Amino acid sequence: MLLIGKKAPEFLVNVVFNGNTIQQNCSLKDLREGQAAILFFYPKNFTFVCPTELWQLQENLTKFQKKCVKVIACSTDTEETHLAWLRTPQNKGGIQGITYPLIADVSKTIAHNYGVLAGTWDTINSNSQLLFHGHPIAYRGTFFIDENGIVRYQAVNDFPLGRNIDELLRMVDMWQYHQKHGDVCPANWKVGQQAMQPTQAGVEAYFN
Repeated sequence: MLLIGKKAPEFLVNVVFNGNTIQQNCSLKDLREGQAAILFFYPKNFTFVCPTELWQLQENLTKFQKKCVKVIACSTDTEETHLAWLRTPQNKGGIQGITYPLIADVSKTIAHNYGVLAGTWDTINSNSQLLFHGHPIAYRGTFFIDENGIVRYQAVNDFPLGRNIDELLRMVDMWQYHQKHGDVCPANWKVGQQAMQPTQAGVEAYFN
């Protein structure tokens, strides 16, 4: 499912804030508070690769905040399981100290609407039962949503493949540079490097 250039799907769901508080019926708009956001999905609490990603995002949280970008996590675990994981020390496999919000997508509708649910519902069988094929959890989906609620970047990794947080920061930098200057950013562009004007003359100037 391609969401680039489209309005990010809204939701109304329970969210854990600051590692200790459950707030009910939060929307994406509530969580963004008028800012851009990195919304990322991870498969499961109390697993292996997932906490490494959550910690890397926490360690880089001030960098995102300085760019006026919220960080929001989402999995199909319950809010109670989120709280249990948040209350477990890091040396025991927990994420105690994570401060950004964790969404409890228990119904799996958010993961489905963002196209990252690792499986599908199938037709009803002869016993009038709804069947599910695959894994009823989220892939490692990552979405950069601008301040107007439009998706500007998305990527989906399979379960064994952890994200590169530096690349997410670079994506934010590129979008914000483009918004400010109108220039487009070539391959491997980083802050401080020359960009390109979206004209033939601009391209020629860049390569010359």
